[in-house]
Amino acid sequence: MYNPSQQKPSEARNPGRHLSFIVLILIGLIVIPLLYYTGRISIETVNMLGRYLAFAIMAVGLDLVWGYTGILSLCQAFFFSLGGYAMGMYLAHHGGPEGIVDATGWKFPACLYVVYPYEVGKAPADALLPWFWKPFYTLPATIILGLLISGGVAWVIGYFGFRSRVRGVYFAILTQAITVAAWLVFCMNNMKLCGTNGLTRFDSLAGYTLSSANVKMALYIITLLSLVGVYWLCRYIVNSRLGRILIAVRDDESRLRFSGYKPHNYKLFAFTLGGMIAGLAGMLYAPQMGIFTPANMEADKSILVVIWVAVGGRGTLSGAVLGALGVSLFYNFLTTAAPEYWPFVQGALFIGVVLLFPGGLMGMVTSVKARFGMWFTSGRGKNSSAGAAAEGGVRR
Repeated sequence: MYNPSQQKPSEARNPGRHLSFIVLILIGLIVIPLLYYTGRISIETVNMLGRYLAFAIMAVGLDLVWGYTGILSLCQAFFFSLGGYAMGMYLAHHGGPEGIVDATGWKFPACLYVVYPYEVGKAPADALLPWFWKPFYTLPATIILGLLISGGVAWVIGYFGFRSRVRGVYFAILTQAITVAAWLVFCMNNMKLCGTNGLTRFDSLAGYTLSSANVKMALYIITLLSLVGVYWLCRYIVNSRLGRILIAVRDDESRLRFSGYKPHNYKLFAFTLGGMIAGLAGMLYAPQMGIFTPANMEADKSILVVIWVAVGGRGTLSGAVLGALGVSLFYNFLTTAAPEYWPFVQGALFIGVVLLFPGGLMGMVTSVKARFGMWFTSGRGKNSSAGAAAEGGVRR
């Protein structure tokens, strides 16, 4: 009988892939702060890298879903935005001018003025803070709700999709359609989420001023440590028996079902966890960006996450981190020098990964190492044979 427990995840077969991740973390934890405190880079650069680390967290979550479970999800940006909006609502509660309250005594977030007519210095008498804003007033509740909402929405999508055995390109189209529909909803002013202007006026987090250089550095370190935690959690999962079943779902779902397993339950677990990881990334991104708008859940944003994972190497975890950071840094460079070329580069990356190096950067590194290993072994074998022949000649 087919036993998925006997399969070995690619991470376990090639532990050397973790070296790149460890090197990146050491650079982020030691080199970047050192460069900042010696005046080589600005705090704005550190802040930018912190946002890219949040992207890397989202990419690791997609790699668990797509790389190991075989589910091509095109709604990671949606889950990312749910977490970002949760944190943005908390930050909006504690930002903007003081003393402006609604009829029930709740402080009125300044960014909500775009959806209410108002008089200078005060909210109108009929303007009440929407009920769904109130649970996000405290930071602990916001963190919990951000994870639960993103994970809960992922669970609902996955439950109905996987139970109906929607998979492959059809599931990708479904998730993309859901993301576009959500983007249209969040753009509406009457949803009381500030429409296309987004959530703004982020002044403080847990009582600390967001514009402070020390706070920006602290957020960068927190994001980096969160990336480490998410990476090791996913690594633990993929190297466990559960991870081997997820790989079996990816490789031969029908055979696994005939062996007595219920693949939809394992797919639902991975998809929900991936949604929660994306939500966490969004919560870390919002205070470092200073604004959160519906643009973060546009269709191309989810496709970009797929490109990060594909470029780095699908099914490697460390490749997802490398791809997210590498493509984001290249995007920053190119949009500064020649922004009109980025759409063409993005398309070329997507096509090139599929046709030329489907294993991504990590696959290329593994291929090069294998070729050098074969060359070294072949050379050593020839030398050994020559030596043995020489010794045989001497004996004779």
